This record gives sequence, structure tokens and C-alpha cells, in this order.
Amino acid sequence: MDTKLTKRRYMKLRRYTVLITGGAGFIGSHLVDNLMNKGCDVVVLDNLSSGSLKNIRKWLENERFKFVQGDLKRADEAQKAVKNVELVFHLAANPEVRVGETDPSIHFQENLAATFNLLEAMRKSKLAKTLTIASTSTIYGEASVMPTPEEYGPLVPISLYGASKLGCEALACSYAYTFGVRALILRLANVVGSRATHGVIFDFIKKLQANPERLEILGDGTQKKSYLHIEDCIDAMLHAINRFLENGKKVEIYNVGAIDQIGVEKIAEIVAEQMNLLNVKFVLTGGVNGGRGWLGDVKNMHLSERKLLEAGWKPKHNSEQAVRLATQTLLKEVL
Repeated sequence: MDTKLTKRRYMKLRRYTVLITGGAGFIGSHLVDNLMNKGCDVVVLDNLSSGSLKNIRKWLENERFKFVQGDLKRADEAQKAVKNVELVFHLAANPEVRVGETDPSIHFQENLAATFNLLEAMRKSKLAKTLTIASTSTIYGEASVMPTPEEYGPLVPISLYGASKLGCEALACSYAYTFGVRALILRLANVVGSRATHGVIFDFIKKLQANPERLEILGDGTQKKSYLHIEDCIDAMLHAINRFLENGKKVEIYNVGAIDQIGVEKIAEIVAEQMNLLNVKFVLTGGVNGGRGWLGDVKNMHLSERKLLEAGWKPKHNSEQAVRLATQTLLKEVL
């Protein structure tokens, strides 16, 4: 990567006032840290349903930072949030795929309705015309091509979460071509690291804390997925937005993930090892609907990173390294 070019891009980014929806959450708070350290003016909108003020506490008294406790499901609060900002990073969402089984309306309201209100607010704004939206690998459903490129289709998500995120992408594209709101879409793999409050690593740690001798693993054990460390995720997001600010496109789509996969049983082994637990008995539940961990679980996920790699980005960690480092960090936070 050209270091001088990267520095020039970040200098350009620093001139913007940035809104981060969901900025008190896992990924959002790490993005806040990075942009604040780069000298940006940052506004965070978060309803604190899953995010926490402790994640952004160190910035609360900074004159370049503003926190707004608000909810994108209310259109008036979305309009207030975009006032006087130029760039929007939209990370507010309900990230738990499994909740769609019990209450389908949650993903509709938290993802689709909230994104619609944000886009409407941006349409009416004179300044806020560039959106980066955090999408997900689950929009691909059970892809038949591995690694899966951005142009893969048809897109047939198998979870309500994936369907709602695909709908958010479609809304963003339509607003780009109809109303001039430029949209950068980032399809994220499984992101792991400090401040995470859900996901397989977090779940395994909590289960082993409760019973150090036995670990239940959802599914038939054949699940293989790509895991991206939070540092690599933020680096990719900023690399992508800097290129997007320069290229003038209405819409750009990037996969954001590691360059490989890791199996769920290997993750279990790493977590047990990092907790210094010997002879843990792994118990597979057998899963549902063909061995899935839960309804809507995509058993095999590996995104192609060719497009982002060709754009000059490269992750520092593979999936196993990301899982190991995330486990070490989370153990310090949850023990």
C-alpha cells in the first residue's frame, strides 16, 4: 500500500463531519476511535439498545465529538441526526440473526424501516449526501460459488436478517440513482474482537465459564466461515470510503472479510486453549434443517476479497489469527 497516498486520503477524510449511526456499538465504537484519532468531527446516534456509552466514554468531553441518544425508527430523530454532517456511516441495526425466528418484525423495523428513515433524512439534507452502509455476507444466502464475489447472483438470503439487509442495500441503491445520495455498500463477514457482545466466540466463552468441562456447539460441526478482526474491518472501511470519495461513482459494493475460513470446532478448540481448559468435551447438537446452528444459519461462507485487494487493501490477520486474538481480548473483558 502507498503510505503517502494513504496519508493524503486520510487528510481529505479529516475535512468532513461524520455521522456514525450505532456508534456506541461494537464496530461503530471502533470506527469512532479511528476517526477521532484522525482529527474528524464525529457525531454518534445510538439508542443504546445494544451499544454502550462505556465504548465511547473517552470522547464524550471532546469538542470534536457529539453523542445523541436517538432512534432511527423515528423519522424526526433521523432528520436531526444528519443536520450539519456530510458523511454518514450507517451501522445501526439489530445484529442478531437468530432473533428473526421469534419476532420477524424486529429486523424489519431495526434494519429496513430505520434505513428508510435515514435515507429520507439524507434526501432532504443539503450536506449529507454520502452514505456508507454496513451490510452482511448473509445477503448471498447459500452461495454456490466459493469464494463468493460481489457480482454473484441470484441473491437468495435464507434468514430474515439477510433479507432485511438486502432490502437496505436496494433502498440505498435506489436513493443513489433517484435522489443523488451516493452509496458505498460493505458486505461484512463475521467481525470479531474487543467489545463484541454476541457471536460464536462470545457464546463459547460464556458457556465455558458456566461449565468448564463441557461445551455445546450448535449444529453438526461442519460449519466453516470467514472471520475478520475488528482492526482489519475498520481499516477496510476507511480504505473503501477514501477510494469512494475520489471515484465519483453513485454506488460501489465491496466484500469485506478474511481471505480464508475456519471451522466451528477449531474455534471451540482455540477458545478452550486460551482459557487454559484441558479435556473439554465438545457436544454437537446436530443442528436444524440440515445441520445448521439455527434456522437461517449459512453453514459455509467465504467472501471473495479480490476487488478490495486489487484496490490496495489487505487484512493483517487470517481467520484463525483473528479468532485467537479476539478470544484473548474478550477474555480480559468478560472475566
